[in-house]
Amino acid sequence: MSTSYPRFLVETDWLEDHLDDPALRILDCSAFVRSTDSGYRFQSGLDDWKRAHIPGAVFADLTRELSNQKSDIPYMTPGAAKFAQAMSRLGVQKGVFVVLYDSFINIWAARVWWMLQAFGFEHAAILNGGWKKWKREKRPISSDQGAYPPGEFFGTPKPEMIATKADVLEGIEDDETVIIDALTRQEYAGDLAVYGRAGHIPTSVNVPAIELVDRRSRAYLPLGQLEKIFAPVLARTPRKLITYCGGGAAGSSAAFTLKRLGVAHVAVYDGALLEWAQDPDLAMETGASNRD
Repeated sequence: MSTSYPRFLVETDWLEDHLDDPALRILDCSAFVRSTDSGYRFQSGLDDWKRAHIPGAVFADLTRELSNQKSDIPYMTPGAAKFAQAMSRLGVQKGVFVVLYDSFINIWAARVWWMLQAFGFEHAAILNGGWKKWKREKRPISSDQGAYPPGEFFGTPKPEMIATKADVLEGIEDDETVIIDALTRQEYAGDLAVYGRAGHIPTSVNVPAIELVDRRSRAYLPLGQLEKIFAPVLARTPRKLITYCGGGAAGSSAAFTLKRLGVAHVAVYDGALLEWAQDPDLAMETGASNRD
């Protein structure tokens, strides 16, 4: 793998210049959470991808092949064999570089980036600003539904990157573990309940994923600003950080940002509030974060 590829973020001009690179794999990871009278509904971005996408991009379906369909909890990470099968079909293998994007605020792309890392594949980056920024800059768009040649995905899993409910329960009692809620301030405080019971996991601090990006461009804020956002959290010099959100996407964006800031021991709580808030035996708290 060439060292000329970016490690974490790909800018839109870079991607347009490299669209013809035969070692490039572009994955549209878009998904949606739709609010309904009965709570929420998850929706794949497949139909949107069929209508228009970045030239060459294939669709990575988080609602189906990239989630554990046997689990009652949506978006749970699939097993290693299923993940490898899905990535192989998408052409992800040794010697390629993967660019991930979505149509929201990078969180779905971050979810797939985090899973790739957790399953041992490191040659991937997120398109900064994603589909919204790409379209706003009037860059090339395609409706071609081609595919990359199938590959053979292989990686050495890193289970420490994925936290379980038991890890979170242990972290609540551990002064050297910081738990980060990446949902909005309203959701954290309990003013808005999307995933079941209102509020947040006890001891967690609020660093909203939506505040990590520029509202207009959807690109991540400069590293200096991101350092300031996370400074109160990192000042505690935690031994371990666990991020979470509603279904694992916003938490992945927070974890991705922490990795960019050089933080080593970060895990994403896979079940997130979709698991935690549904269990009446698990405590929830309300009120604003004391991070500020």
